[in-house]
Amino acid sequence: MKAAAHSRYGPPDVVRIAEVDKPSIGDHDVLVKVHAATVNRTDCAYRAARPFFMRILTGLARPRRTVLGTEYAGVVEAVGGGVTSFTVGDRVFGYNEGSFGTHAEYLSVPQGGAIATMPRDATFEEAAPGTEGSHYALAFIRTAGVQAGQDVLVHGATGAIGSAAVQLLKHRGATVTAVCDTAHLELVKGLGADRVVDYTAQDFTRDEQSYDAVFDAVGKSTFGRCRRLLKPGGVYLSSELGPGWQNLLLPLVTPLFRGRKVKFPFPRQDQEMVRYFRDLIEAGEFRPVIDRRYPLEQIVDAYRYVETGRKIGNVVISVVPPN
Repeated sequence: MKAAAHSRYGPPDVVRIAEVDKPSIGDHDVLVKVHAATVNRTDCAYRAARPFFMRILTGLARPRRTVLGTEYAGVVEAVGGGVTSFTVGDRVFGYNEGSFGTHAEYLSVPQGGAIATMPRDATFEEAAPGTEGSHYALAFIRTAGVQAGQDVLVHGATGAIGSAAVQLLKHRGATVTAVCDTAHLELVKGLGADRVVDYTAQDFTRDEQSYDAVFDAVGKSTFGRCRRLLKPGGVYLSSELGPGWQNLLLPLVTPLFRGRKVKFPFPRQDQEMVRYFRDLIEAGEFRPVIDRRYPLEQIVDAYRYVETGRKIGNVVISVVPPN
C-alpha cells in the first residue's frame, strides 16, 4: 500500500511517500481503508522527536513506527473472526496515537480501540479531524471540573484544541471568553464564544474580568502571567509543558496553598471518547474547524504549514480523493 513514511527523526522533509506492507489483522482487529486523515501538532512532535525525551517512547536512534498519523476516517475493508462490533462496509473514524499508521491507505485497529461509526451525514474529511484537538480540549474541561454557569477563558481559540474547547464549553453551559487575532474574531464568535478578546489590540492577561478556569490551548503563556485572571480557587491549564516543564511541577505545588492552582490534563483515548464526539457532531453541538486540505502526496507541505503555527483548526489529508 501507499503510505507517508519516515525512517529518521527530523524536519518535514524526512517524510516520503513509499510502498509499504499492508497491515495484517488478528481475530479482534478491523482493517480500515483510510479515506481521510490529518496532520497535527502531535504528529509533528513524534516526527521530530521533540522534546527529546519522546524518544524513550518512539525509539532512541530511529523511529519504531515509520508511518505516523493519529486521526482517520474510512471504510471497514475486513474484520477478524472475533469481531462483533463492526462489519465490512461500515464508515468509521477514530484516534490511533501510539500505534499511529493513519497516513496510509490501510490501517489495522483493535475493535475495542478508539474507533466508532462515523457521524451521520458527515463526509470522511469532516469526520477525520473530530478527535485529536477535541480530546485534548475535553481533557481540559474534565480536569478543571468546569460546570454550567462558570466563566472560562480560552487562549488560542482558533487552533484545533482551542476551537474545540470553545464549542465543548458552550455545550457544557459555561460562559466563554475567547482570545484570538483580528482576522478571526467572527470565526470564533461563530463557534459560540460569548466574548472575544483581540490579542493584537490588547494584552489578554490584563483583562478586568476574572475566571474559574483559564485554558492556554497554544501553550504560549504561563501561570505566572495568567494568575491574576483567576478567581480564588481558579484553575490554569496549558497544552504545553511550559518553561522548565513548570506545568508538570506546579500541579504538585499549587494545591498546597489552597488558592489558585495549576492542573495538567491527561486525555483519555478510548472508544467512549470517539462515540462522545460522534454524538456531538450528529447533534450539531460540535464542528471540527478545517483550515486546509492536502492530498497524501503533498503531506510534506501539510507538515510545513502546521509548523508555521498559523493553522486555523485542522489540516486534513485526503488519502482517497473526495467525490
